[in-house]
Amino acid sequence: MSDSPVTHAPVGPQEKPILEKLLMTRDKLLLLKQDKSTYVKSQDVLPLYEEIIDQIHNLNDVRGSHLVQNRVDTVLDDCLQLISLFFMAVGRNSEAPGIYAVTSTITRLCEHLKEAAFYSQKDLDSLDHTITKMEDTLSRSHEKYSPYLLTRIQYRLEICRVLLKELREFLSTLSPEMVPIWEKLVAILRSIAALNTRSTYNKKDLEDLRSKLKDIENSMQDGKLPGEDGNVGSGQNLVVPLLQRCQKFCEIVEEKQGKIDERFQETYDKLIEIRNNLDRLTMTQAWSLRETDLFMWQRKLDRIDDSRRDGNFFDAEGRPADLHAQRTLLYLIRRGYAYVYQLLLASEPVSEALLPVYNQLLTLRRCLVEVKKAGGVTSPRELYPYSMKLNSIDNMRVDGKFQVGNDIPEGQGAVQDLLAECYDLAYELRTSAESEQDDED
Repeated sequence: MSDSPVTHAPVGPQEKPILEKLLMTRDKLLLLKQDKSTYVKSQDVLPLYEEIIDQIHNLNDVRGSHLVQNRVDTVLDDCLQLISLFFMAVGRNSEAPGIYAVTSTITRLCEHLKEAAFYSQKDLDSLDHTITKMEDTLSRSHEKYSPYLLTRIQYRLEICRVLLKELREFLSTLSPEMVPIWEKLVAILRSIAALNTRSTYNKKDLEDLRSKLKDIENSMQDGKLPGEDGNVGSGQNLVVPLLQRCQKFCEIVEEKQGKIDERFQETYDKLIEIRNNLDRLTMTQAWSLRETDLFMWQRKLDRIDDSRRDGNFFDAEGRPADLHAQRTLLYLIRRGYAYVYQLLLASEPVSEALLPVYNQLLTLRRCLVEVKKAGGVTSPRELYPYSMKLNSIDNMRVDGKFQVGNDIPEGQGAVQDLLAECYDLAYELRTSAESEQDDED
């Protein structure tokens, strides 16, 4: 695989043996990733984790306190990213190695939000919640995992916290009455960007968005936007330029009608392919995703993102992209990272060997919850299909555990809890139906 186009310092002679060993480990990880003939087990992953930790140890001994960024760091990051995704694939999401991959995606997302200068409070709340969970995981891992790994993850989480603080400070000037206006404009700008990348340009949808912008503009008083209560709050330096930005982008999108500058067509096509593949994965991830599949998609995004100079894209002759091409490509990159983040968060703490059973139980629980919301059942007989399915899953256990061959995959606790919850829901529905029948009799 090719590395990121970012320029790095040369690799010194003392680090070359470390680089060679890391390249060998990365090749092993990639081969394991490509093997779909069987599910991944912890015993496949842990020896490779130890190989990586040994090389981090060697690298620290060579460098001491010197700060260097070269190809060794790039390949090491690939190894850590892959091992992190493998920990998730075997159901060990809540352990230190399993959170490394998420820190990479959050860092990219925060950097892009900062660069774009428009985002909602919900975006920040989601990131903050995830970072807090990862900090809790890290605090529980000191006795189990290498300090070399924990230090790296801690450093990455600190970077995420700093970026999140800067993002919150940017929105801090918005008074409460201006927040709904800001959120509405953020949603409209994202809708314009999404419309701009559809396979077919739809003029009516653009006109609907422009009409919403016109309604907001018509509410202006002396060049300022009032809140829903009519008061003009602080933060005009944010909401007014964002309104103008939305209006300008509407004009550009209408002019281009879904056509991008042909100099950047190849990059656009790559990003559309990435977005569409990740979008499909969000629909089917519970049944078809192996977390390591995300590695190549993220690396493709990284390479395109890192090819920018001073924030912009340049063609083969060194000429910068126009505003439309730049915004379109950046939207697709950010959408791609958002999909990766969504898929990482959706990863269940269950080995892929147990996912078929786990997903069946998730579906069964969803059905039972819907039956309960609809008022329950009138007769215990109506619960027979659910009871039969529950019993068939329960009968798969051997000595109280779900086995695959002779293996006992990770995630037994999560599957057992879900099975117990389904039993509780079925019991509650049955007793309720029996009580109603007794009352009628």
